[in-house]
Amino acid sequence: MPMILSRRGALALGAAALAAPALAQTITRTARIIVGFPAGGSSDVVARLYAEKLRGLYAPNIIVENRTGAAGRIAVEAVKAVEADGTTWLQTPASMLTLQPHVFPREVRYDALTDLVPVSTVCSFPFAFSIPASHPARSLAEWADWAKRQPGEVPWASPAAGAAPHFLGIMLGKALNLNLTHVPYRGAAPAVQDLVAGRLPAFLGVLGDVSPQQGTGLRMLAISSPERNPRYPDLPTFRELGFPQLTNEEWFGALLPAGTPAAAVRGLHAAIVQVAATAEMRAALDRLEYLPTVSATPQAFADRIRDERTAWAAVVRDSGFTPEN
Repeated sequence: MPMILSRRGALALGAAALAAPALAQTITRTARIIVGFPAGGSSDVVARLYAEKLRGLYAPNIIVENRTGAAGRIAVEAVKAVEADGTTWLQTPASMLTLQPHVFPREVRYDALTDLVPVSTVCSFPFAFSIPASHPARSLAEWADWAKRQPGEVPWASPAAGAAPHFLGIMLGKALNLNLTHVPYRGAAPAVQDLVAGRLPAFLGVLGDVSPQQGTGLRMLAISSPERNPRYPDLPTFRELGFPQLTNEEWFGALLPAGTPAAAVRGLHAAIVQVAATAEMRAALDRLEYLPTVSATPQAFADRIRDERTAWAAVVRDSGFTPEN
């Protein structure tokens, strides 16, 4: 899987941003952040955090506009079509740009590297593999041994079919040589409820969706980040456990429409880096279990999108997944 910017690297970049001179405002009119998901969701919350901090830094006023529908694709297509003057940009999860083109090839009508201009990631977050707190296993190896002793296929859940946790779970099952059945849910909340109640033997999803129940309702056995999370120092990474191919972090990224003047691209990137470095933003993202991960340059972000999109192509192909299954 693609290389992920570490917590240490993100904070080092943030420290450099704090030492940088104050930025001149790039845009003189109200700007918009287009989000493809409903108000109150994680993507919307992060966009509003950045909108507040970027006011007066990138533009005099910044509003968040929710363009929901088609699993987030409507928002991407909306930004693709707007005037490329720097006043409108997209904030979207990685999967919209790197995974969905392979999962829904007929529905995706955009290319992140030709229809849009990548600016920077704004945060990142890992996935965790969890089991009920009542389960006898105390490690991933013990859970795998338990699963091998079960008659028939062992169910496991993810928040949605065709999302990153779904494919990571398929990869894990193959790596452990287990006979597993994927149970897709519509969101993490109902799946976590069933996991805590003991109706599911395993769940793979966003760390922040399961961590509030850690040690009480559920037990996290592994995390997909490249290094251990300081909040959970005893939680091993998949890499440590011998599965480096499961190292993966989802990110939210900012992209402008193709043709946006280079000055606006540079200005938005510099403003995002400066905001991500502030103690207030780091604290706000930390409460969501997110990291203030930013790209070193817009080109570095474009390269990351290209690399991750290429890597997901092989994963989806090898999984045999189609939207119908």
